[in-house]
Amino acid sequence: MPTAEKVEQISALSQKMSSAKSIFMADFTGLDVASVTELRRALRGASVDYQVVKNRLAKRAAADAGLGGLSEYLSGPTAMAFAQEDPLEPARILQKFIDNGGKLVIKSGVLDGDLLSPEQVKQLALLPTHDELIVKLMGVVRGPLYGLAGVLSGLLRGLVGTLAALEESRRDDDGGGGD
Repeated sequence: MPTAEKVEQISALSQKMSSAKSIFMADFTGLDVASVTELRRALRGASVDYQVVKNRLAKRAAADAGLGGLSEYLSGPTAMAFAQEDPLEPARILQKFIDNGGKLVIKSGVLDGDLLSPEQVKQLALLPTHDELIVKLMGVVRGPLYGLAGVLSGLLRGLVGTLAALEESRRDDDGGGGD
């Protein structure tokens, strides 16, 4: 029978799982204290809660949160990253840590209640951020507008040139006939 402390831990973990926009799980075997501290600092800077969990308690909490599919990934040393704001930022930070030589192995993730494979988590990490997408969208919208502005200014220059030539020809006609 679980102790009151364990019941409280399960309840708190279940609440975190339910309220998180995304959850990413990783195996941290082989990480030294300095690396873990560096990873925690990066995650904390992005408002991500990083927590080492006991698998047995995490399985119960996942079941309580309606995420029973996580159970198959809860073996060996497990750490969970809970995103409260940007749901993809933990995946980006974890993947960047791995790319920089960190001995971290992504086990799985949950986004919008859907279970993600490690490959899917890696693909999510490669997606551009919200701000990057806005910049790209602005570039796509701005390009044709600049093109239109160039065409219109070319037409106006052509019209001005034509009017100037017409005025010049009229002056020549008026001046040439009186001689």
